[in-house]
Amino acid sequence: MEPNTIWEQMASRYDTEDRVAIANIIVQAVRSELEKTTDTKEKTALDFGCGTGLIGLGLIDLFQSVLLTDTSPQMIEQVNRKIEYNHITSARTQCCDFLTETPPALQVDYIILSQVLLHIKNSERILTRLYNMLKIEGHLLIVDFDKNKDIHSDQVHAGFEQRELLDLVKQIGFTSANSHTFYHGEKIFMNKDASMFLLNATK
Repeated sequence: MEPNTIWEQMASRYDTEDRVAIANIIVQAVRSELEKTTDTKEKTALDFGCGTGLIGLGLIDLFQSVLLTDTSPQMIEQVNRKIEYNHITSARTQCCDFLTETPPALQVDYIILSQVLLHIKNSERILTRLYNMLKIEGHLLIVDFDKNKDIHSDQVHAGFEQRELLDLVKQIGFTSANSHTFYHGEKIFMNKDASMFLLNATK
């Protein structure tokens, strides 16, 4: 089964109680991080690999507008339903794959990459694409799993070493970056205990 087909089949039943709970933890971590920066109310954001929008829509009140993108039409359909049901006017969606296509002239102030990087084989390639979409002094916020020796898969990264990722974003061109682990949970990464980190890189 193709990976994209898997996501399409998962879309309608993606928002399980456990996923919603983890998403709420991530949203609170991102909110705490954004409080350290300047006022975001006039800023634009991109939720890259948004899934059903649990993260991007959870942060909608912080930004002037949020663009939610995903490669799965079914995931985007779920986001559109939430936007319509909640009468949200400051969010829009786009179904696209930034590894093969980049929306012309797309420039945003913040990019949120939550539990997405582990699914992308070439981290440097996608992070470079996202760097180019950021405005000067824009922020890339990466939420993902710390390196986990118990994960063995040819489908995803086994998490990331924060130091290696910090070095990578600086090599790409980000002027500064910091990261910290903000959550430890049971069976949250391929049914294994794991921890999540938040990395904030500034262009």
